[in-house]
Amino acid sequence: MRLLPRSLFSRLVLVLLTGLVIAQLVSFAIHMHDRGELISQASGMQAAQQIADVVKLLDTLGPVERRRIVRVFSAPPVSISLDEPPLAAPEAGAEGGGRAALFSAMLRRFLADGRPVVVKMTETSGAPLAPGAKHEMHGGGMAPWKTMHAAAQPGVSFVAQVRLRDGVLVTFNSRQPARTENWPYHLLGSVAVLLVAVIAVSLVAVRWATRPLNALADAADELGRNIHRAPMEENGPLEVVRAARAFNTMQARLVSYLRERTRVLAAMSHDLKTPITRLRLRSELLEDALLKARFTRDLDELESMVGDTLDFLKGLESGEPVQPVDIMALLESLQADILETGGRVEISGRALKPYRGKAQALKRCVGNLIENAVKYGKSACVLLDDNDARLEVRIQDQGPGLPQAELDKVFEPFYRVEGSRSRETGGTGLGLTIARSIAEAHGGRLTLRNRDEGGLESRLLLPRSQEEPSAAHAAG
Repeated sequence: MRLLPRSLFSRLVLVLLTGLVIAQLVSFAIHMHDRGELISQASGMQAAQQIADVVKLLDTLGPVERRRIVRVFSAPPVSISLDEPPLAAPEAGAEGGGRAALFSAMLRRFLADGRPVVVKMTETSGAPLAPGAKHEMHGGGMAPWKTMHAAAQPGVSFVAQVRLRDGVLVTFNSRQPARTENWPYHLLGSVAVLLVAVIAVSLVAVRWATRPLNALADAADELGRNIHRAPMEENGPLEVVRAARAFNTMQARLVSYLRERTRVLAAMSHDLKTPITRLRLRSELLEDALLKARFTRDLDELESMVGDTLDFLKGLESGEPVQPVDIMALLESLQADILETGGRVEISGRALKPYRGKAQALKRCVGNLIENAVKYGKSACVLLDDNDARLEVRIQDQGPGLPQAELDKVFEPFYRVEGSRSRETGGTGLGLTIARSIAEAHGGRLTLRNRDEGGLESRLLLPRSQEEPSAAHAAG
């Protein structure tokens, strides 16, 4: 999915934080619900205890004292009346049936004598009554117990009727204000502290878990440029140690294979020089001048191929040190060499500072590109573009260019394009291969493109932001 972050670190953090936040929200919602229920039960229990105490007191008093006590105790939030008619038993499914049943059970438990109790619950709006409204409600048929506390704040009313031991019916209207739950700031603070702590621990844990992957990716990237890089450290968790050990084993095998292949090819190329020398001596004994010229030309080409192959293989094993290279001095030296042979080279732009790399390797890389431009394109124009991030060297010629399909193939060893870039013009097909190998050894890249105005352009890009690691790669 496009919305998912690309790095493994970000994805793991996202999953952990999402799960943590959801868990905290669900936990908080459950806590708030349970807290509200406990508050409601606690307030109802207090009212039931108060009604039970009043009932027990009224049981011990006579009619006159009873009314006096009722007037004293009848005050918000509990109103008491001795003159209300009996309440009908609540129907199943009636408004507030569950809470009314709970209130009734608590009241019976506090009375503890098994006497009958009738409880009804109703929601009240709390709108104040106009003078005489209570009398009008009685006349209009509204239940009298619904008028008690009509001027109170919105909330819930529990109307309970209990019959005293002498048969007198007492009606209680316990007004429970609407439940107002203040935010539990202490709980919110605790959750916030827990959330921050878990996030911090998650970030550290995920970073710790993904760091070996980053190290392995960096090592693999570096291995592509420098097969002789230092082995990875084999420490950390068991899985990390196994991965590092496998990587180091693979690197050692690759180094051994390449070293053996290079040694064999170098030996073969070196041994070919002896028969070539013998053939050259024998060709000098030929009396036919035309045949002698043909032999000489073939031997020169064969010797050139062997020499270039040896140079290429030696370049792969080069131990040349990395040092600051004056690019302008290097280009001017190549320009002077080309001018001595009758070629033409122009240099435009300047390098801002020396580039850290292998001086002889860079000279050979740029020299091969300039020689190709002069040989196949009549002249070479070298354009420099330098900044803190990279050094770019573009070499343009005025030749016929290359077919689009050949722009990548010419970097293959011994590959040559027929026509203007044929064997007749010299070369073994290793020049561009060597140039690209040197560019990649410095962490850069070499590409070719046909110019719109005609001719071919070689673009050598050398990163400056990675000069230190790249230089180490090139040091090999």
